[in-house]
Formats: sequence, structure tokens, C-alpha cells
Amino acid sequence: MTPAELSRTVLRSVRGAVEEQELSVPVPARIVVQPPPRPGCGDYASNVALQLAGPAGRPAREVAEILQKRLAGSAGIARVEIAGPGFLNFTLGDGALIALVRDVLAQGDGYGGTKAGPGPDAVGPVDGSAAGGARAAVVREVLARIDAAAGPGRLRGGGHPALAPVPYDLATLTARLGSDEVRWVLLRPAAHDPVRVPERPVQRESNPRFRVQYAHARVRALVRNAGELGFVSEPGEVGRPLTDGSSSSSPEDRSAPTVQPTPQQPTAAAQSLQSLQALQTLLATFPSVIEAAARLRAPDRVVRHLEATADAFFRWHDLFPPLPVGEQKPLAVHRARLALAEAGGTVLANGLRLLGISAPEHL
Repeated sequence: MTPAELSRTVLRSVRGAVEEQELSVPVPARIVVQPPPRPGCGDYASNVALQLAGPAGRPAREVAEILQKRLAGSAGIARVEIAGPGFLNFTLGDGALIALVRDVLAQGDGYGGTKAGPGPDAVGPVDGSAAGGARAAVVREVLARIDAAAGPGRLRGGGHPALAPVPYDLATLTARLGSDEVRWVLLRPAAHDPVRVPERPVQRESNPRFRVQYAHARVRALVRNAGELGFVSEPGEVGRPLTDGSSSSSPEDRSAPTVQPTPQQPTAAAQSLQSLQALQTLLATFPSVIEAAARLRAPDRVVRHLEATADAFFRWHDLFPPLPVGEQKPLAVHRARLALAEAGGTVLANGLRLLGISAPEHL
């Protein structure tokens, strides 16, 4: 279940409560669900009960209890809990990750709506000498792609953001840094923040643009290496992480009890599973990030999401290796991990395409 699907499920529960006169409130146009602020609070959270409490004239926890009962047993939701004054915390079912990976791989370059986004030639040439300079030209071009990806029915702020100026023209910057680095440098800051132009591009992991491209290239290398070993990806259970020097690739690991991360018990296994949950959340929320970038006229949101996705991929990759080690034979767990890696690579490639930055096969 993706955040968009969960949002629609919660919205249906609100609509049902209103239709059956359990609540007397206007039905909101949309409901926001997002990752919880800390581990141990489920996969997603929503403050919808707090938003409806005022119009309903009832305590937020009472509204939350009404929605909790309606959401119990919904497909894809394993558990709904009430926290604090009335927050709803959702834990997804065991098959949520498998369903997400299948969805991402099935949509491919259309995941997040990015297939609808025009290529560089479709939005016209980028003229950094026009009014607004290099930064405005690149931002205008990328927002045209993001708008097309978000779709015609999405709400948008309209127009273009007021940008802190850059004292260079686009041709000079491109000659100095190369096209990919220039775009990253101009798009990464929020609109009101100044642009810091490096002296030269740095091809190492301290450069976030390099990390994102390297993560994509690493995924493509995993797929090639798996092909040489005679197996392909297949969404499934990814098994247990590598912790305390143990192997997580045996069939027995897949049936072992899952360690749930909690703030009180930050065990190595729990922290490893948090890395898996973080990657899952970033893949699932990619479409909503595209929508938010279009609505808020903020391409920097896409940039930051790609950085977070690349960093989460590397943390997960080290703990859940997709390829067999040593004399191991490829197992179902390796095929499942390779599928998750491919889903991560799909999100990275689609996001880079929106930004007009290359997604290299080798690096």
C-alpha cells in the first residue's frame, strides 16, 4: 500500500462516518499521511482526527477512535493505533513491501508520473542569458517536467518562484562544472537560499549528486552481476539483515521472528530493519514528492528526496546484500533483494530524468 492508497482508504473511512452520521463534518478533499516522526510508531501517521475534532465538536481522541474502528481490517493495514492527543499510526501488512516493489517495477519509468514528463527538447532550449539568469532558466525547464509528471488535475501554486540570483551565466557554469553538476547546484537549494557554486565538480561520495548517480550505477551493476550468476529479480521477502557477523541469506532467516525497532531497544537488528523501512518509505512517497514539488513550485524537494533515497539504499545494501557471498547459491531472498534494489534504481532514474540529469549505467 502506497501513501496515496492509504490516504484514500482513510478518506473513505471519514466519508463513511459522515454518511452514517457518526461524524458531522465537511469531508476533506484529501488527507495527508506521512512517515512518523520517530521509530516504533508504525509505518505512517496522520493527524486527520485532530483536524476534524474542531468542526465535529468532539475530542480528537474520540474522533480517532471512530476512524480506528472503521479502518480495522482494511486491506493492506495490519494495525491502527492512537497516539498522543489523537494521532493515527498505521502499520502496514506483511505484504506491503512486496506489493510496493511490484508496483514500482511494473510502472517502470512511469512511476511517479515521470513518463509523462517531457524530455529536455520538449520544453525548449535552456537559455541562461534570459531574464532571471541561469538558475531561473533551469528551474523553469524542470518545473515544466514536474508539472507534466504530476498531471493536469493536480493543484499547483502557479507561476515560478522568486529565486536568489546567481552571478554567472549558464554557458560559463556548464563549461566550468559540466551539465549534470550545474543542474544539481542550481536546483538543490530552496528558492530563497543562495546557490553555492563549487570551483570544480567532485567525483566522490561527499558530493550528493555523485552519491545519487553512483547509487543508480550500483543498482545497474547488481543487475548485471546477478545475470552473470544466472538469476533475475523477483519481489518477495528480503529476509533478515546481516547483524553481529551472521548471514541473512539462509532460508531459515526468512521465517525467523521479526525484530520491531523501538526507541527503548535500539538493537543492531532493530536499527537494520529501520534502514529497510526507511528505504521502503522513500520509494513509496516518491509520487507524493512530485506532486508537492509541482504544487509548491519547489524542484529542490525532488533533489532532497533523491539524496535521501540514495543514502537509504547504501545503508540497506550493506545490511541486506542482494548478491550471494562466497560459495552461496542464489536463493529467493537474493531475488527479492535484487527486486528492491531495482525499485530503488527506478526511483533514482525517474527523479534524475525530471531534473535533466543523467542516470549512468556505469560510474
